[in-house]
Amino acid sequence: MSIIETEPQTLYVLNGVTRTYTGKGRTVTPLTGVTVEIAAGDFVTIQGPTGGGKSTLLQLLGALDRPTAGSLLLGGTELSSASNAELGRIRAEDIGFVFQGFNLIPTLTARENVAMALVPTKTPAPERAALVEEALSHVGLADRGDHLPGELSGGQQQRVAIARAIVKRPRVLLADEPTGNLDEEMRDEILALLESLCAEGLTLIVVTHDTAVAKRAHRRLRLKNGRLNEV
Repeated sequence: MSIIETEPQTLYVLNGVTRTYTGKGRTVTPLTGVTVEIAAGDFVTIQGPTGGGKSTLLQLLGALDRPTAGSLLLGGTELSSASNAELGRIRAEDIGFVFQGFNLIPTLTARENVAMALVPTKTPAPERAALVEEALSHVGLADRGDHLPGELSGGQQQRVAIARAIVKRPRVLLADEPTGNLDEEMRDEILALLESLCAEGLTLIVVTHDTAVAKRAHRRLRLKNGRLNEV
């Protein structure tokens, strides 16, 4: 059985989303009136210049921040008005995160790093152990569970990070430059892994500066001057 449950419907609906920050006598608006829908099971990349609002958009999609104006729905839940407790539950259960820098705890084994993602979900220990082994197997690291991050290659560390993101069986995986620290060969291996997860039904949203990555997506979006457009 697939580790990801398919959901053939619209997952995200953004309508007029604006995010403004004010401080030290100045106002910055990294997002202006962003309107877009993202279907469940889609593979979407977001490109754009540095400082163009990509990280801000990813934070909003990840329920880490709220819009200043506009509507942002995830699976029918309005994130802009949800309680902090509800946002925390959504982050813990529905959203997986992968970063350029892997963000693994160096003193924990691969197995322990993956298990950390299940702590907020209060998953019982026997089930937690089974899910961790399943996730490691899914990313091709069934035999590396006892290794520390320092004993793994960059590509293997990113595989551990992906296992940590999918172990809770989220609805969406948000990735910020997931291949930015990898060479070309390893980049392609990680992309193939992400594509296989997407083929199983996982919604994949990737911020990238790499056109080779963007070209493999189902949809390519570009964010510039706070506005989002199809490529």
